[in-house]
Amino acid sequence: MKARLLEPTTVRFERVLPGPVERVWAYLTESDKRAQWFAGGEFELKVGGRIELIWDHDRISSDRNTPESHKNTKGSRSEGRITKLEPNRLLAYTWTMGGVEGEATFELETRGKDVLLTVTHARLPNRDRTIAVAGGWDVHTGILADILNGVERRPFWTTHAQVHKEYAATL
Repeated sequence: MKARLLEPTTVRFERVLPGPVERVWAYLTESDKRAQWFAGGEFELKVGGRIELIWDHDRISSDRNTPESHKNTKGSRSEGRITKLEPNRLLAYTWTMGGVEGEATFELETRGKDVLLTVTHARLPNRDRTIAVAGGWDVHTGILADILNGVERRPFWTTHAQVHKEYAATL
């Protein structure tokens, strides 16, 4: 499902993933698993706990069509705090991106053998960032789906460029 705007500074994205919910939860919270589709880094799994995100898009995709604006992001770090935590159901945390602190919330809901993952990213500073974040969650969660389905991962940057154009026209 495509991202939708909840308000000018908040975007929501949903994706159905193969379960069980504990497996998807592990890919949200464990550094080695999260690094395969999003960003590595340790999480102190408690409300108020510290999180660290370490970016390496080369690790999540063989796509080397990195835009000039992201060529020096490998190994960059972001920090934040866990704001909500209900194991296997809800995880929310803040992190600073481009000098602006946003909050990402991940909700998991069992749907038979599958899991509905809902990502809500709030406090985005402007339309350009909202479009970029919508595209990012689309591709990142798509790569997570590829991993969980045991298929070849889609190319990150090529896919991001494509969905970015779609979101620029629709959000």
